Amino acid sequence: MVNQPELADFLRKRREALQPEDVGLTRGPRRRTSGLRREEVAELAGMSTDYYARLERGNGPQPSEQMAAAIARGLRLSLAERDHLFMLTGHGAPQRVRRTDHISPGLMRVLDRLDDTPAQIMSNLGETLVQTPLAVALLGEQTHFAGASRINVYRWFTDPSSREMYEPDDFELHGRVFAAQFRQVVAQQGPGSQAAALAESLLQQSDEFAAVWHDHEIGLVYTEQKRFVNPEVGPMLLHCQLLLDPDQQQSLLVITATPGTESYERLQLLSVIGSQKLGLPAR
Repeated sequence: MVNQPELADFLRKRREALQPEDVGLTRGPRRRTSGLRREEVAELAGMSTDYYARLERGNGPQPSEQMAAAIARGLRLSLAERDHLFMLTGHGAPQRVRRTDHISPGLMRVLDRLDDTPAQIMSNLGETLVQTPLAVALLGEQTHFAGASRINVYRWFTDPSSREMYEPDDFELHGRVFAAQFRQVVAQQGPGSQAAALAESLLQQSDEFAAVWHDHEIGLVYTEQKRFVNPEVGPMLLHCQLLLDPDQQQSLLVITATPGTESYERLQLLSVIGSQKLGLPAR
């Protein structure tokens, strides 16, 4: 059951404590609000301003778990604050609340400042939790999948379209690294875990995965550079760095290009055109 008065007060207090700079927004000269505006929180959470305003007024509908998670993300709540929000919205069982899809506020603060860079936050299972617009343009939208398809290793071995942004000559290496890194997660989570169940499912669905999996490789990592292919701007050689958050078991992937190179120019062009399909001639 929703605790409407407590929920309204909690949301208002957290919104007022959050400053524009905390979420990558510019503080305008005429800002009178002590913290963020309601419409800003609504936009960060991906919901209508009216819906969020009703929650703050104490007369809104019960948010779903997905909606509560979106609000927690928009307000940059800590894990403890997110758990409290879930209880206030009637989703109070702790084992249902402490899930790996909650994003560390620290990682979100870094991501907020990377609008001009391909970057995304991922769980240790390989779920993409949030992306910058340029990451969407480069890698495709990865946050809308459901079920096992949320996990990149599953898509790699079951969905050919997941390979379109990479050079075909690198497919074998990507598959080996995906499987080796996933094996490490399965070992950490143990039998009966979501990761172990996913491995069993992939063994049944993909002969390619089974062949790589039975090689028992573990600890493989990519070189710092990866070759990407974009239909609008052409091939690019880009650098990939991971920032880890051990407490949340999440990572921030940041993709950059060496200034002055052709790849840098093409990534800059991609930042301008975004996800548009311009039909530019191949380069």
